[in-house]
Amino acid sequence: MCGIAGLFDTRGKQTFARELIQRMNDIQQHRGPDEGGYHFEPGIAFAHRRLSIIDISTGQQPLFNEDGSVVVVFNGEIYNYQELIPELTALGHRFHTRSDTEVIVHAWESWGEDCVKRFRGMFAFALWDRNRQTFFLARDRMGVKPMYYAVLPDGALAFGSELKVLMQHPGLDKTIDPLAVEEYFALGYVAEPRTIFKGARKLDPGFSLAIRHGQPIPAPKPYWDVRFTLDNRLSLQDATAELTERLRESVRLRMIAEVPLGAFLSGGVDSSAVVATMAGISGEPVNTCSIGFDDPAFNESAFAQMVADRYHTNHRVETVQSDDFDLIDTLAALYDEPYADSSAIPTYRVCQLARKHVTVALSGDGGDENMGGYRRYRFHMMEERMRSGLPYSVRKPVFGLLGRLYPKADWAPRVFRAKTTFQSLARDSVQAYFHSVSILRDDMRRQLFSPTFRNQLAGYNAVEVFRRHAENAGTDDALALVQYLDIKTYLVGDINTKVDRASMAHSLEVREPLMDHPLVEWLASLPTHLKIKGQEGKYLFKKAMEPMLPHDVLYRPKMGFSVPLARWFRGPLKDRVRSAMLGDTLASTGLFNRKYLQHLVDAHQSGARDYSSPLWTLLMFEAFLRNSKLGVEPAPILGAA
Repeated sequence: MCGIAGLFDTRGKQTFARELIQRMNDIQQHRGPDEGGYHFEPGIAFAHRRLSIIDISTGQQPLFNEDGSVVVVFNGEIYNYQELIPELTALGHRFHTRSDTEVIVHAWESWGEDCVKRFRGMFAFALWDRNRQTFFLARDRMGVKPMYYAVLPDGALAFGSELKVLMQHPGLDKTIDPLAVEEYFALGYVAEPRTIFKGARKLDPGFSLAIRHGQPIPAPKPYWDVRFTLDNRLSLQDATAELTERLRESVRLRMIAEVPLGAFLSGGVDSSAVVATMAGISGEPVNTCSIGFDDPAFNESAFAQMVADRYHTNHRVETVQSDDFDLIDTLAALYDEPYADSSAIPTYRVCQLARKHVTVALSGDGGDENMGGYRRYRFHMMEERMRSGLPYSVRKPVFGLLGRLYPKADWAPRVFRAKTTFQSLARDSVQAYFHSVSILRDDMRRQLFSPTFRNQLAGYNAVEVFRRHAENAGTDDALALVQYLDIKTYLVGDINTKVDRASMAHSLEVREPLMDHPLVEWLASLPTHLKIKGQEGKYLFKKAMEPMLPHDVLYRPKMGFSVPLARWFRGPLKDRVRSAMLGDTLASTGLFNRKYLQHLVDAHQSGARDYSSPLWTLLMFEAFLRNSKLGVEPAPILGAA
């Protein structure tokens, strides 16, 4: 696992200052503390920070082909590299290392842009081919590894593993993008391909960008997408057997390392299944780690211990105090742009714990999206059945009126929150799902934003992120559609971003067997009834794991990896929240309606409403502004929408 950075002159052959490239590379030293490497030639500057995992002795980067005409910097792992080496050797290539990085340069020579279709893994890389005068960027299919880039006013393209790399360049336009602000306050993250800055972009998962020197910069293009065909008619028995075998293969590939390896073990189905599978492969006890909480409402450590005891793992647990909120500014600096998932706190802590004992950890991320695990999926399917009973022309006015008139009941279980249900029934499928996952829903964002800022948005609504992806989903199945939307948005923008930054902050590599793309493709071929049966999510997965995991781990209510925000904001963080909401930093942006900010604070702290999620979202935005020093500049920070 590594950090990459660099510059490419799309127009000419300018010489880039070594001091600048070093600054861009040094800012991400946490991603690769073992070594740093550079390559310079006219029009090109590549930099790399290395965390040594495979081929420790000879896998240094930047790495070249035999004659030095192709150079690559790479972040990630190509899990099938051992299979590709004999194939490439038969095509005449000579390997000088045992690293997966060298596979990339030779695959490029043989297959060009299609090389990415042959890679199985998590990756982001930049490559320069002097003979073809071609610069190439690529990102893995599921967006596990990040890739930021920016086209600068002088024609140079800057790239890096984190936004902070690009921020070192004085030519980067750091004007805040109003559309990104709208997306953030709806979703809790800025969705791909946008970033918080108008001058920078993220490369979408499953996309590549090839630039021929001296020619216009084309749009990135996709090389992969998941298709929910739902046409695989396996019996339940055959499907459980195949799922178990596919998971075993995925885990086996991710256990290849020359450094200490282990796994996160939360006590949930996904991480427990990964650990159980690892135990069946490894000849040694698996290293596992868990975070416990001193608040029983948030503590799953007893269930993790069940799995650890069953498989005799080397299990380590650390208890986090329920008032572990001193990471707010640390997280703002870590994520570079606004990021509002409060589970970033325990994720940071579990990575910190794991790195004390291992360099590589396997996780259960991606299980909910691919197996059908979220409770919101079941609610959405129920609402879809109700929506299908009435035409949209009837639903919209009738349920829209009921949604406006019915009192709000945040305190009640969702099934009893009629206002939310009425609002969802008044929408189409995509609008309804967007509404259900939004942190601040449409009406709240209208009240939150100032009239001036609403004008800058010019009618833009973050639901357009979902609509854009829905057009490519290729399915109208209720579950498949929202799984596709989550794979394209929440999994990438929230989950993968959280884990990448938290793990890399501690120089820990995290691998993701439940996001293996052949497994994802196979799961997308299965019919809905194998994923959700009645009120049971992850039905097939749980059935497959019954011989391997305790019943209480498989069939207990899902808890999640959360922190007690509501209590914090009425107790130990009460003054900090009020100061942040009503202080100069947010006020200086001109984005917000101060009266609504006052309402959010007063209503939450009085106990009248639970506004913990909106307040956390605002608190992290305020921390981002302070960390980036954008909220205190006298000049406007917003560009035209």
